[in-house]
Amino acid sequence: MYVPLPIDDITLGEPLPVNVWDPQGQLLLRKGHTIRDERHRQWLLMHNPQVKEDEYRAWTYRYTTAIDRALRGNQSLEAIAGVTRPMGFDDAVEVEPDARPIDEIWADLHAVLTLLLHQGEQAQDFVGRFLRLEQRMQALLRSRIDDSLFVLVQMLFDRAMGYSASHALLCAVIGRLVAQTLGWDEARQQSLQRAALTMNLGMARLHDDLARQDAALHPEQRRAVWEHPLRSEAILRRLGVVDAVWLELVRDHHEQAGGTGYPQGRAEVGAAAQLLRMIDVYVARISPRHARSGLPSPRAARDVYLDASGAPTPLGTAFIKALGLYLPGTFVELVNGEVGVVARRGRRANTPLVLAIVTRDGLPRGEPPLRDTSEPAYEIRRAVVPDEVKVRLQPARLLARL
Repeated sequence: MYVPLPIDDITLGEPLPVNVWDPQGQLLLRKGHTIRDERHRQWLLMHNPQVKEDEYRAWTYRYTTAIDRALRGNQSLEAIAGVTRPMGFDDAVEVEPDARPIDEIWADLHAVLTLLLHQGEQAQDFVGRFLRLEQRMQALLRSRIDDSLFVLVQMLFDRAMGYSASHALLCAVIGRLVAQTLGWDEARQQSLQRAALTMNLGMARLHDDLARQDAALHPEQRRAVWEHPLRSEAILRRLGVVDAVWLELVRDHHEQAGGTGYPQGRAEVGAAAQLLRMIDVYVARISPRHARSGLPSPRAARDVYLDASGAPTPLGTAFIKALGLYLPGTFVELVNGEVGVVARRGRRANTPLVLAIVTRDGLPRGEPPLRDTSEPAYEIRRAVVPDEVKVRLQPARLLARL
């Protein structure tokens, strides 16, 4: 059963809390996507947008619960007005990590993080909401790391998803994995993960805009990009963050040893900040933008694995050991002509497990078989950028086959 979407109440540019359908049951917009502008809103109106009744009830319940909580807490009218924004996301609602398909859980976390990054200092209880998001992430990562990488990479490849949150979530998960490979203690891993999630807090909206921009940065944008590490650090301090390592990593995530980085040109940069920069660069390079395709995963991995002289670095070695050359969720062509999506990291860096989604004749497969690329018949011929793949994937359905 469907009910009309209250489209006039939805804030442009903010993630949708529900899937949007037309009256015939065709998906118009996925949860977490945005209504970009007034023209996009009018296009949706022409298709008579609907939402599923149970999702609408859950959305409305979160909305009214948030109002009730604010009223009972005797909050100011201004604060209540902020709570009652019609998007109605309430990340304080506890959700069992395994209660729903993993792609839905990550879509919710993406929406929560998008709001936090966009609202910044105006967000109510930023730190509390952030920590709850982190707890939900950790519940997923304790047992479903490759599934999470798969979903997050697919979200990164989806240009309709807010780029800043997609980038941050994938960087955070990669950071955890590499830090574990390096044997860093829990406190250092946690600071790295938190820095990855918030390093672009000072330019989150601009980050989203630049992913959709064809033209070169204009001077004001360039200045904002240059200054965002310091701005992000300052915002976190004002929000009450006191973790010195977290703050330092956010400040230094674009610095390079020798003084060639920015914004301060520091000659000495700690290992954790160097790792965060490496991950940031890798994720940016595999990301498709409006004006270009992303780089193939092996090319981006080799770029961060080697230093300027072409020699592997200790951090780069740990990166490849943790992730391999082919990240789950990326695409490859096999020697037998099939195109597949990487489902699991393999025993070696260049031999992942792959689900074959397109036959050698170019036809999509209904039930993709699993291929072990360590076998000669299924070796990887080349990496494939996402723009070459025309098959629309259903991550939860694919992952259920593993």
